[in-house]
Amino acid sequence: MVRQSMPLAMVSPGEKATVVDIRAGRGLARRLTDMGLTPGTTLRVINSQSAGPILIDLRGSRLVLGFGVAQKIMVERING
Repeated sequence: MVRQSMPLAMVSPGEKATVVDIRAGRGLARRLTDMGLTPGTTLRVINSQSAGPILIDLRGSRLVLGFGVAQKIMVERING
């Protein structure tokens, strides 16, 4: 089975996803890691705009990410 990853910015509100990879420079990758966004982490998108900020639920905490940052976080949707 082929795994389909996509940028976090493409995930619809209400959907859950698992972080697969972070495609960013060292500084941003470190900052995201410090926030808890690491490969294998499950999150839920609460709200997203077409090119605006994205609100996610990460282990009970809410984080707001800019659209450009969300484009660099590769995820896989969780079915169900």
